Amino acid sequence: MITLNKTNHEIKFIAVADNKGNEFIKDSAGAVTLISEDKTIYLVIKQKGCRVKQIKAGLKAALANYKYNLNIELDSIINLMGEEHSELVFNTVYETIAFLSHDVVTYKKDSKSSKVEFNIVTKKDFNELEKSALIKTEMINYARDLQDTPPNIGTSEYYAEKISKDAATIDGLKVTVLGKKEAEQFGMGLFLGVNAGSAHEPKIVVMEYCGDATQPKTGLVGKGICFDSGGYNLKPSASMQGMKFDMSGAAIMLSATMALAKAKAKANIVAVGMFTDNKIGTTATLPESVLTSMNGLTVEINNTDAEGRLVLADGMTYAIREKGVERIIEASTLTGALLVVLGNSAIGAFTHQDELWHTFEAASLKTRERMWRLPIYEEHLERVKAGAILGDLSNAVKGYEGSSTAAAFLNEFAEEKQFIHFDIAGTADIDGRGQGILIKTLFEVLK
Repeated sequence: MITLNKTNHEIKFIAVADNKGNEFIKDSAGAVTLISEDKTIYLVIKQKGCRVKQIKAGLKAALANYKYNLNIELDSIINLMGEEHSELVFNTVYETIAFLSHDVVTYKKDSKSSKVEFNIVTKKDFNELEKSALIKTEMINYARDLQDTPPNIGTSEYYAEKISKDAATIDGLKVTVLGKKEAEQFGMGLFLGVNAGSAHEPKIVVMEYCGDATQPKTGLVGKGICFDSGGYNLKPSASMQGMKFDMSGAAIMLSATMALAKAKAKANIVAVGMFTDNKIGTTATLPESVLTSMNGLTVEINNTDAEGRLVLADGMTYAIREKGVERIIEASTLTGALLVVLGNSAIGAFTHQDELWHTFEAASLKTRERMWRLPIYEEHLERVKAGAILGDLSNAVKGYEGSSTAAAFLNEFAEEKQFIHFDIAGTADIDGRGQGILIKTLFEVLK
C-alpha cells in the first residue's frame, strides 16, 4: 500500500550523497544500509552513473531485505537529483514501489499478501500526479496478473470473461466480445486458421472509450496468443517455456485503455485483443496452406509458428473497416529475431510515419520505457511477397531481418492509415514474470 503524507511510520528511507554523515553507511551508488539506532534506511545516490537506476536499485534492495512500514523521504531524493527532476523522482519512486510490492499471481498453498505500507513524505504538491500514478500502476499490475496466469487457466474464454467483467466496473467503457461465429461472418480466415487446432473458442475483446470525440480515433491492436506451441512447426521443448506470455500485447493494449478510461482522458480509443492459442490437432492448419484474410489478401503459411502476424492482420482490418479507426498502434511478442537485436533492454518500434515515431520517442524518454526504431525497407516487403508461391504474401520468409519482414507483413494491412508496430518480445516478460511494459508510454501519448 502506498500513501502520500499520511501515516508517520517509525522507520524512514532517506537518500544521501555519501557516508560522511555516518561511516557505517555503505558508500556505493544504489546501496542501502539500515542503521537501527537512527531507525533509518540510507540510500546512496552518486552523481556519476544513471541516478534513476540507483533509486530503483535502492528501493528494490530495501523492499527485499526489510519488511517494515516505511516513510519514504522524497525531498531528500529530489535535493540530490535537482528540483527540475521532481516529477521524475516522484514517478520513479511511486512506480517502483507499486511494481515491487505488488502481490504477484501465485497458487502456492502458504502464500500471504504483503501488508507493508509505504508513505511518501514530501512538502511538494504531488496530489494530481499521485492520482495519475495510482491509475497507471494499478493497470500495469492488472496486465501483469493477466500475463502471469498459467496457460491451463488463461484460455481465450477465460481472458474474454475476466477482462469484460472487470472493464464493466469502469465508467465510459464499452466492451464487446466476439467469438468464432462473428469471426466467420467477418471473413477472418487468418485468425480462424491459427485457432483451427484449438479446443478453445477464439475470442476478440473489443473495448471502446471516447473521452473526446474531436481526437483521432486510435486503434490499439494486441496479440493474444494464450499459448504458442508453434503448431505443426512445433517449437523445441526449451522454447515452449514462457509461451503463456504470448498474449502480452492484448493484455497491455486492453489494460492501457482501461487506465485511460479510469483517468477520464481526452482520448478516442478502440482496443482490439485477439485471443486464441496455437496448438496441434487433427484440424490444425498445415504448413503450405493458403488462408484468406479479412481484407482479401491471401497468405501462404510457410511456418505455422509465425502465427502472431496472422491474428494481428485480421484484428487491424477489423479496427479499420468495422470501427473506423484513423491510426493503428499495435503491440505483440512477435519475433525471436528482436531478442537478438535488442535483448530485453528495449522495445522494437517499426513505422513509416516519422511524426508518430517522434511522439512515442519523446514520451518514452519521459516514462523511461526504452524503445528503438528499426527499419521497414522496400526490400523487406519484396521478400514477404516473393516468399509466397500460391498466395499474395508469405507469413514467414527465410533469412535474417525477421523482425523487419514481420513488420512489413503487418504494414500491408494498415490500409494507408498511420501505423506503428511495437515488438515487445524481449520486454514483455523478464525472469518469468510479466512486466506490463508500454502501458505508461501509451498512457502518456494518448491521455
